[in-house]
Amino acid sequence: MARNGGGDAGEGEWLKVAELRAMAEAQDPHVKEVDNLTLRRFLRARDHSVEKASAMLLKALRWRKEAVPGGSVPEEKIRRDLDDDKVCMGGVDRTGRPILVAFPAKHFSAKRDMVQFKSYVVYLLDSICARIPRGQEKYVCIVDLKGWGYSNCDIRAYIAAIEIMQSYYPERLGKALMIHVPYMFMKAWKMVYPFIDNVTRDKFVFVDDKSLQEVLHQEIEESQIPDTLGGKLTLVSLKNYARSLPA
Repeated sequence: MARNGGGDAGEGEWLKVAELRAMAEAQDPHVKEVDNLTLRRFLRARDHSVEKASAMLLKALRWRKEAVPGGSVPEEKIRRDLDDDKVCMGGVDRTGRPILVAFPAKHFSAKRDMVQFKSYVVYLLDSICARIPRGQEKYVCIVDLKGWGYSNCDIRAYIAAIEIMQSYYPERLGKALMIHVPYMFMKAWKMVYPFIDNVTRDKFVFVDDKSLQEVLHQEIEESQIPDTLGGKLTLVSLKNYARSLPA
């Protein structure tokens, strides 16, 4: 990744980015390949503490080498999760952030393999982050819990996904709209909640059914709202998304 600047940051923040680069590079030369915007996201995730951001970044680089040794997750490694169609690509919100739509009712804890599931999470996060356009750094997630029940409840998987997202993809999630939330899901959420850091917690927004259309139209233009939610956009399953990209 080439170094670059840009974004809404003051001179003091960029100076801290430079400090972070120097500190982290002294411990791992591969930090030279990390761009400034990525460094800034790690810095912001640790409340601008250079020392904490450096530790977080170095841990993420080590994790990446182990989790994705080839640079990307092969589809054949996660075929079962892809075939469940539990995540789709949507359009963009009113600020241009790409939208990911998740259907937790299509995930079943009894058939989940944790190693494969973690690779699937990396695959989907890499895919949505690759859609983020220049001038943006975040994506939006719509979590549609319609039909979710006890057979779908998978606390270990939820915690694993959140830990990957907040530890190794910091400051990428802009907002997560939790919709069609059944009452019993809140019991599971109470178990997951302590594992979510304070910055990430604020990004989860629970939307009641009465307010759903109003919230969707506030966040997203009608042409970009999924047709499953009354809009005009046809979702693309994650397994078909890569095939839809130009060669």
